[in-house]
Amino acid sequence: MFSRCREFSGRLLRSGLIIFSCSRSTFLSSALLSTSRCLSSHHPLLSASRPPVLRSAGVVRLLSGFSPAAHMDLKAVLEVLEQLAPLSLAESWDNVGLLVEPSEPRPIKRILLTNDLTAAVMDEAVEMSCDLIVSYHPPLFRPFKRLLQKDWKQRLAVRALESGIAVFSPHTSWDSVEDGVNDWLVGGMGSGKVSVLNQAQSSGPQKHRLEFSCSNDGHVKSVLEQLRHIEGSQTFQSSTVRSESGGQQVSLICHSSALTAAAQILLSDPHTSTSLNITAVQQPPVLGCGQGRLSVLDQPVSVSTAVQKMKTHLGLPHLRLALGDQQTLESVVKTVAVCAGSGASVLQGVRADLYITGEMSHHEVLDAVSAGRSVILSDHSNSERGFLSRFRQRLTARLDKTVTVEISQRDRDPLQVV
Repeated sequence: MFSRCREFSGRLLRSGLIIFSCSRSTFLSSALLSTSRCLSSHHPLLSASRPPVLRSAGVVRLLSGFSPAAHMDLKAVLEVLEQLAPLSLAESWDNVGLLVEPSEPRPIKRILLTNDLTAAVMDEAVEMSCDLIVSYHPPLFRPFKRLLQKDWKQRLAVRALESGIAVFSPHTSWDSVEDGVNDWLVGGMGSGKVSVLNQAQSSGPQKHRLEFSCSNDGHVKSVLEQLRHIEGSQTFQSSTVRSESGGQQVSLICHSSALTAAAQILLSDPHTSTSLNITAVQQPPVLGCGQGRLSVLDQPVSVSTAVQKMKTHLGLPHLRLALGDQQTLESVVKTVAVCAGSGASVLQGVRADLYITGEMSHHEVLDAVSAGRSVILSDHSNSERGFLSRFRQRLTARLDKTVTVEISQRDRDPLQVV
């Protein structure tokens, strides 16, 4: 038996491969077990204190024939996050994406979802050996000139780096995306015909249309030839139409990066300069995406019922209500406008029976009430936090089984009713 083990082990070392047959698993299990005893005792590459492992050319192979489970790295997880909610949907003023990136890469095995990254949540992340924190609100928003312990947000950034924890924030990209935070929020009122309040536009480069006239075909060719020397001119789109006077009317679309150079060429030409007209090309809308939602309810409800629905949906015992002028708790709600977080700027002027958001200023509430619109306020993060459970399901479904996604148990709105 010992000679057969030595012969078998030699073949393994020379080939670097192990063929495993499921139909003979019982036989091979016994054979491999015997072989592992021989190898662990007589081969210097193997250790008897650990499961039998073969190291050859820097590659580790288990004698069972199965490789260790592959783990997702940070880049792969970020790709999934951006597939679920493209960062291009975020507002221009926002600070979204990867905010903290550790210097030492490591497999992402545990992700913590939170609405706000606070000291308590960071303690939780460290205790659970978290690899990535997805914080809905960006903990880093304004630029830092230094990283000191006297500022609580700077302390969080330092601690994340010291612990090797990456931090990612989606914020308004989650608000805007279809079936995101705002769709979840308005869904608490029941089914209805939902539309976007502030439509999201395509994130492609801004384009401009330059319209000018040329005296004849030769003039058109001369001008277009000059424009072709501009960097990025391969993206230009042009068309010409012959005018009644015999000249040519040219329409040229170019990216903003090439606008100045193109305009300079056209303004230097006596004929095109007098007819030049430049307009911005509106970006196409991203259907179903944008800030805020308006729902025309399939089944209208009373204000009182609306309050109870939102308490249940948000998991809150209390909400704040401002009744619109001439409205009562029994007034009928047919249309609802919502915006998670601080939604006054999005809801302002929207024609709806009821506004639902996290917070509004005193005077913003008065403006809504005077227009006959009732207002439900939940406090800022309470209008967003419940979406984490829905997002956890979507994220888990797209990640490897080696990754665990958990929701913070210490994340909560700083305001309480006492």
